[in-house]
Amino acid sequence: MKYKLRKGDLVEVISGRADDKGERGEVIKVYRKKQRVSVQGVNLRKKHQGQIQTQGRSMTPGIIELEGPVHISNVMLVCPKCDEPTRVGIKREDGEAHRVCKRCHAVID
Repeated sequence: MKYKLRKGDLVEVISGRADDKGERGEVIKVYRKKQRVSVQGVNLRKKHQGQIQTQGRSMTPGIIELEGPVHISNVMLVCPKCDEPTRVGIKREDGEAHRVCKRCHAVID
């Protein structure tokens, strides 16, 4: 299945937990098989990290905050031109497909 979100896109959370709803962030990773995306600063989880030694270096122990994945239907792409969350369409020109904002019809990439 092809998704209209890519790594590096600015998205807004439209549903889910009350403290995450309405937040904007950049897509860190897209999990295609699980239909989820990781968004920077959204769905933060705490991991208790022990001290690890790898290749002569040691990682510092402590509590690390990591972004957990969010279902792809709970986020919307933010159009760079109109700065609003929008649905995304596909427009084909000269054998190439481009993503298009459904609100202002601007080409996203």
